Amino acid sequence: MRIAFYAPLKSPNDPVASGDRQMARTLIMALEHVGHRVELASELRFYLREPEPKSFDALKIEAREEAARLTRLWARDGKPDLWFTYHPYYKAPDLIGPELTAAFAVPYATAEASYSRRRNAGLWADTQALVARAVERAALNICFTQRDRQGLADAVPGATFGMLSPFIDTSAFREAPAQGCPTRLVTVAMMRPGDKLESYRMLAQALGSIGHLPWTMSVVGDGPARDEVKTQFAGLPADRIEWLGAIEPTAVPNVLYSGGIYVWPGFGEAYGVAYLEAQAAGLPVVAQDIAGVPEVVRDGQTGFLTPPGDVTAFASAIERLLARDDERTIMAAEARHFILEERSLGAAAARLAELLAKIPVS
Repeated sequence: MRIAFYAPLKSPNDPVASGDRQMARTLIMALEHVGHRVELASELRFYLREPEPKSFDALKIEAREEAARLTRLWARDGKPDLWFTYHPYYKAPDLIGPELTAAFAVPYATAEASYSRRRNAGLWADTQALVARAVERAALNICFTQRDRQGLADAVPGATFGMLSPFIDTSAFREAPAQGCPTRLVTVAMMRPGDKLESYRMLAQALGSIGHLPWTMSVVGDGPARDEVKTQFAGLPADRIEWLGAIEPTAVPNVLYSGGIYVWPGFGEAYGVAYLEAQAAGLPVVAQDIAGVPEVVRDGQTGFLTPPGDVTAFASAIERLLARDDERTIMAAEARHFILEERSLGAAAARLAELLAKIPVS
């Protein structure tokens, strides 16, 4: 099929690296892997940082202009076989695809859409209504987590859903499992206020309680909360922590290969691409049993998931893997097998082909 791809939150071509951009790119790769021709329909970013009516009105005008541009383009060059919107949610609804595809009788699909009733207040209630209407209109809504599917099904019970497990391009991890220092911890995460900062705070507290063990840590990430993050770690020995800042995504595997355990609490994680990459490199994970993390880490098999907010349990899980090299080695192998066999680009492409084959295309 000829597929028009749109990511309202962040274009796949956005210069700022993030898990969202990475998944958009990987989805395109998976679609192309099974023979579809993917075109980036628009690079218009429809993102509302705060519920401000003036900003919302301005973005709606931009969306109407973009829809008019695409209308002229499709009238001249022909319409696509499918419109595919990635990650519409209350801060980044799709204001182009639903009406445009209805006008041209083009099937509409979403991937990783989400809906949370607790956001239904003020302007966010209006933007969530837009998400709900798009989900209802879609011939297929592809969900990455059961949590997202349940939220959408509660809001739009008549919608059509299909499941696709979170995945990565594993080509950078094919050669061999990690042979790095088993006591070196690794974290890869942006430094911004909110859930990310809360995760860094919990991680620092946990590490402070196991200072008697010979761990070191590499931290990949940067952002507006950099100074606040580093303040959280100020009480720990400076020579134990390597702050690598923001690095190119292609350099991340080398950092993972240098370590032995991946540690990240994961507050608010939709699922966490970094967890998938760490396991692909052969690193067992220590995270919380929270949000979408259980969709990408198998507790007791590829890592440990501890109760939300329990710093002591989180620290104990790290300590266990540091102290039991045999258990860490077994988990490392299980983690790598899990990702390479079940969460690879090839596996995802096959599942996508199966799901999209059910959409009637004229």
